[in-house]
Amino acid sequence: MKNMKNLKYIVSAFVLAIGLSSCVGDLNVDPIDPNIMTSGEAMSSADAYQSTLAQLYVGFATSGYYGPDGGPSISGLDGGMSQYMRGLYHLNGLTTDEAVCGWNDQTIQDLHGMAWTTTDVFITAFFARVFYQIALCNEYLRQAAAVTFDVPNLDVYCAEARTLRALCWYHAIDNFGNVPFADETSVVGLAAPERKTRAEMFTWLEAELKDIIENSAIMPARKNVYGRVDVVTAQMILAKLYLNAEVYTGEAKYQECMDVCQQIAASGYELHTTVHGTGDNAYQELFLADNHRCSDEIIFAIQQDGNDIQSYGVTNYLIFASTGGGMDAASVGISSGWGGIRTTPEHYSKFLNGDKRNLFFTDGQELEIKNVGNFKHGYAFMKFKNINSDGTNGKQKGFVDTDWPVFRYADALLMIAECAARGASEGAMTGLDAYNKVHARAGLGEVSAYTLDSVLNERACELYQEGWRRSDLIRFNKFTTDSYIWAWKGGVKDGRSVSSHMNLFPIPEADIIANPNLVQNPGY
Repeated sequence: MKNMKNLKYIVSAFVLAIGLSSCVGDLNVDPIDPNIMTSGEAMSSADAYQSTLAQLYVGFATSGYYGPDGGPSISGLDGGMSQYMRGLYHLNGLTTDEAVCGWNDQTIQDLHGMAWTTTDVFITAFFARVFYQIALCNEYLRQAAAVTFDVPNLDVYCAEARTLRALCWYHAIDNFGNVPFADETSVVGLAAPERKTRAEMFTWLEAELKDIIENSAIMPARKNVYGRVDVVTAQMILAKLYLNAEVYTGEAKYQECMDVCQQIAASGYELHTTVHGTGDNAYQELFLADNHRCSDEIIFAIQQDGNDIQSYGVTNYLIFASTGGGMDAASVGISSGWGGIRTTPEHYSKFLNGDKRNLFFTDGQELEIKNVGNFKHGYAFMKFKNINSDGTNGKQKGFVDTDWPVFRYADALLMIAECAARGASEGAMTGLDAYNKVHARAGLGEVSAYTLDSVLNERACELYQEGWRRSDLIRFNKFTTDSYIWAWKGGVKDGRSVSSHMNLFPIPEADIIANPNLVQNPGY
């Protein structure tokens, strides 16, 4: 089992016959088959509520319930391609200056080239995954509301389910805007889900998160068992919602974002600065095979384990796809690279001399990307590794142990810095102090002043490969416009602006056809 971790899923040939054994923290349970989740029998015991909660976490960590690509939850799509976190990175990393992918897999190069359509398979895959996760959470809450026997800790379980669902809803409105809506009170199967506008979803999600946070007596406190959500997770989602409120609704809410982030700053989380292993780079430790040891900073993570939580998505994708060319796969802790994703010259240029976050492989690589399909064009990522902080390998080289940090304290600090620069009143943590904490941890010392552009560049260097770049560029009006151009933006080598309608992804054509309540996003 995974040492020192509390989210464990046994995924092997053995469980093909007996099911998936799992525990989430203290949830030592056997997750039930999601296909019978709505059955009265499936939820007829207190233990079932523990096991099904574990399932809600599994959905972010794997493609399905029977191995890395065995019986994926989303039918008709490749298990690896349709994995939740891999889909999130496809839409929010590959579409930006952060990364290109050299593969010819279906439409993957259309993402960076900003040439996607309403039938794009990667957009369809992520849309399906997000709403599958929401449906699982809805069903859990529906069953919990109707339970007629005592289930210890059920209020806590439901608060966790609501928080996981809120994360999905945030991804839904950030990527797709106007979305089909259903919650635990919706009648299943009698009518197509209603459509809510982005602004309507903002209002609903804001109220939902505030209710979760304000009723935190039933929510796990700060630093819940690693790998499970806590109050601060809900606060981070709310802060993200407020940070992008002007994009979502036309009304800025930077003061509200600042206020929530000040609460996060006082929650007890902090920057990881004490090195556990043999190196001298605390930042790098946040992305190694034993990064669960960095729970001082990591607020919520999607866990991976080479033996027990195997996936072709999450960090397995980031590490394998980032390795190729002349790179030594063994030095990254894996068996061989997939030779896919690299960064652009524009993203790499943001790293100052001495920045400890400059974790790229450059030997034999060209900075300029003359040919997207050539892995040696563009510097390669080495931020995530399947190596422990003491230099030893992860449990195996075919699947990684490295967790994906969904929320980190450093992000909250940079939100404070940004909101202050946008005019929000500061609290106990000033914008300059917050900015300097992150900047100094990177080995760059402190500054006496900073600008909004400084914050955007700092976010690029601090949070790359973590799924935030697209929303950051949109918020700064640099995603589709000509105010910032990067290599192969818009499908041409030197980059170009594209239509602003591409700030939102389309609702997949198949869903538009299936649900008459839906309306396609403008421009598609």
